[in-house]
Amino acid sequence: MQTQQPRLHFWQVWNVSFGFLGVQFGFALQNANVSRILSDLGADLHSLSLFWLVAPIMGLLIQPLVGAASDRTWNRLGRRRPFILVGAIAAAIGMLLMPNAPLFVTFMAPMIFGAVMLALMDASFNVCFQPFRSLVSDMVPPGQRNVGYSVQSLLINIGAVIGSILPFVLTNVVGLENTAQMGEVAPSVTWAFYLGATVLLGTVIWTVVRTKEYAPADYHRYKGIEVEQAPAPKQSMTTRLGNFGRLVVNMPDTMKQLAVVQFFSWFALYIMWVYTTPAITQHIWNVDKKWFDPAFIATVPMIPETIVMAKGAAGDWVGILFAAYSVFAAVFSVFLARLADRFGRKFVYSMSLLAGGVGYISFLVFQDLTIVNVNLLITQVDVPLGAVKLLVPMVGIGIAWAAILAMPYAMLAGALPAQQTGVYMGIFNFTVAVPQIVAGLCSGFVLSYVFDNEAKYIIVVAGVSMLLAAISVFFVKEADPVQTSN
Repeated sequence: MQTQQPRLHFWQVWNVSFGFLGVQFGFALQNANVSRILSDLGADLHSLSLFWLVAPIMGLLIQPLVGAASDRTWNRLGRRRPFILVGAIAAAIGMLLMPNAPLFVTFMAPMIFGAVMLALMDASFNVCFQPFRSLVSDMVPPGQRNVGYSVQSLLINIGAVIGSILPFVLTNVVGLENTAQMGEVAPSVTWAFYLGATVLLGTVIWTVVRTKEYAPADYHRYKGIEVEQAPAPKQSMTTRLGNFGRLVVNMPDTMKQLAVVQFFSWFALYIMWVYTTPAITQHIWNVDKKWFDPAFIATVPMIPETIVMAKGAAGDWVGILFAAYSVFAAVFSVFLARLADRFGRKFVYSMSLLAGGVGYISFLVFQDLTIVNVNLLITQVDVPLGAVKLLVPMVGIGIAWAAILAMPYAMLAGALPAQQTGVYMGIFNFTVAVPQIVAGLCSGFVLSYVFDNEAKYIIVVAGVSMLLAAISVFFVKEADPVQTSN
């Protein structure tokens, strides 16, 4: 009887994570366009970060519950796949409804409806995220762990590239309108969400169909778990809460140390996702900050066409920038496992975060209002030269993003007990959600009262936070620092 977990060939590793491409496709559409949608529906800069709080709160509430539930689930679809499939279906529904918020004005204000759909999407994305992380840990043997998480990072970034650039393509190649007056959503964004929902469902179904999870007996044997150590199928709520509390208190030291790195990393990422659009609209397209103030906009009969066009162009370019950092992340992911094997995870992780911090801070030096024609192969556009120069910091941000997606999980996986991987991966999501909640509560205040709504400076704050993350990596002690992918 085979007791050692079998190695997977490349396409098996690929299939395990392929659905993450679609999930990240949808997540990228959200990251690049939700601030744009909510601003068009009436949100001001200060409240944007509060609306975005929905995302980490959903992760904080849902991922530990889903992780614990998937640890106890064994049915015809397997352990993790039922949650991945249900989450994908719900996320697709949210993606179809969110850009149609103005149609539901009879029931509630469009901005509130948009926030509700953001909550639905984020809750659903989180139902998918955690089981996908655990699925890699379940299916990929320790010697292939770096490769497994690197492939997942590659697929995540392929999805992010396509999702980020899609509204731009629909405007500049297909010809859909990319502008909207207050209370509306641009057609290019609406159709991008429709396509994103389709890709999300298709890729997740591929993983569900093409990946066969281990039967309970095989899983326990490969992981060295005695049958009596397997989680009990039924427990009272009080018992579950008590057990969960003990798991949090007794979490591995590696997880606690990584939590510090995660705090500074995700604090920075949250700021980037919320404020990149207003930052480059103001800094690169030279749109005055008053045009992000709904109170001021209410005093004018109509937003000038030049402002509407600038906001639309800047919003599209944010998609290009987000796609760019995802491309750089995808390329770096190809080399990430080998670099980690050769130089150590900690060194590679820290240097990657350092590159991201420098990238954020360098936003300040790339302002240039000179209009240039840019050939993007699929189309040509006229944009400020500063917008093109912003592709440079995206290199560092992409390197950091690739490492953030892979290194913490590769470092953590060896420190977790196999029978509790799902719940601990869910608990680890606290280190993703909490810093975003903190950023959401304070970044809008800092932007308004410290930086007088000059959004470029809040991006610099993100850079400083990423540099602190890079320093924090060196205080992490790995449980299994040597893993090879040969």
